[in-house]
Amino acid sequence: MKEILIQTYTIVLPVLLGYIVWLLKNQKKDRDANSKGTMLLLRVQLIEYHAKYTALGTIPSYAYQNYCEMYAAYHELGGNGMVTKMKQEIEELHIKRKGE
Repeated sequence: MKEILIQTYTIVLPVLLGYIVWLLKNQKKDRDANSKGTMLLLRVQLIEYHAKYTALGTIPSYAYQNYCEMYAAYHELGGNGMVTKMKQEIEELHIKRKGE
């Protein structure tokens, strides 16, 4: 009986571990695709904010806060480059407070 259990484990364990590794690889692919998609959506929104508020020459405080939070998330996902320059330009705008 003991030998049957050992033989069963030696057959089942590698198969089970292989399946777990396969699942983890697929999950990583999905996470990578989701991260890339999120990063691209954030970049589109950051570009739209930049175009809108640099044309106006001013940015409301709520929009500035949104921009900073989106930029932080974008940067954490690995985005950089032109959006960093755009953030610097946004920071140079006058921040319009409520009631101005």
